[in-house]
Amino acid sequence: MKIIENHSLKAFNTFGIDKKSRFFTQAGDLDSLKKSLLWAREKGLQVLILGGGSNVLLTQDFPGLVIKIELKGIQVIQETSDEIWVEVGAGENWHDWVLYALKHNWAGIENLSLIPGTVGASPMQNIGAYGVEIKEVFESLNALDRESLDIVSFDSEACQFGYRESIFKHELKDRYVITSVVFRLQKEPKINVEYGAIQETLKKNGVKDLTIQAVSDAVVEIRRSKLPDPREIGNAGSFFKNPTISHEQFKSLKTDFPSIPGYPVDSGVKVPAGWLIEQAGWKGKKFGEVGVHAKQALVLVNYGNGDGKAIQELAQKIQDSVLEKFGIQLSPEVNFI
Repeated sequence: MKIIENHSLKAFNTFGIDKKSRFFTQAGDLDSLKKSLLWAREKGLQVLILGGGSNVLLTQDFPGLVIKIELKGIQVIQETSDEIWVEVGAGENWHDWVLYALKHNWAGIENLSLIPGTVGASPMQNIGAYGVEIKEVFESLNALDRESLDIVSFDSEACQFGYRESIFKHELKDRYVITSVVFRLQKEPKINVEYGAIQETLKKNGVKDLTIQAVSDAVVEIRRSKLPDPREIGNAGSFFKNPTISHEQFKSLKTDFPSIPGYPVDSGVKVPAGWLIEQAGWKGKKFGEVGVHAKQALVLVNYGNGDGKAIQELAQKIQDSVLEKFGIQLSPEVNFI
């Protein structure tokens, strides 16, 4: 266990915010993770667990210990003629895991290509894109109890998945460190191209042979056309969740805003947050070193030397403006530190 003092976190968050942690360490195995947690406990320090840093906004220096999760490994643990169960270390890069599955022709996560972050964060957020959510391919996860230091297993029901939600963001927030995730994938692909943009991209590219690789390539092309590369412009992808409103409210809004898009879901109608933000006039706006991306209003960006507080303040102004114009409260997907 190597502890570094006053360590810059700029390289460990996709916004590229230059804040420091009082102490910093990397955990490449369970033993070093346990030792790091015990060390912080003995010193009475706060602990921040970092994966890919793609879902955090650093608004200040962190006064405790930051533990960067580097738990790696991909292992087949069970298979049948139709399905395969694969355990993946929490520190594996998410897109690298998708590429690994594609290489072995394991289907189920191709629609989730190019999502930033690590495997360990995927069930916390119940990440989703282009018609697929993690809960559809999730089997179980292992997590370290930060109090007892025991490993606990969670199945899908125990995770209480919701839209970009899980129990780890609420009742069990900061209680566990996810160490590995088991996915159940298909050997015989069930291609999901219901999302219109995928169909359009496949058609544009003249794809005749519909494979999971073709779907992944289409998703990557779509994401790259809409979302800035964090290596070039600091960002955390979609900053806000798409809000769900009642059928009655949607019907009322449709009267005032005939072009408002909406998609029926179990609890009402889901409205694209990006559309709301764009209609409120924020798309492409720049304020010093921070702003709203010119191609996708759902993405807030750091143009170089932006501060986390400035992005947080911009997010609040956007929320206030959307609430005033549409009566809809936007909720951030990003965690403020």
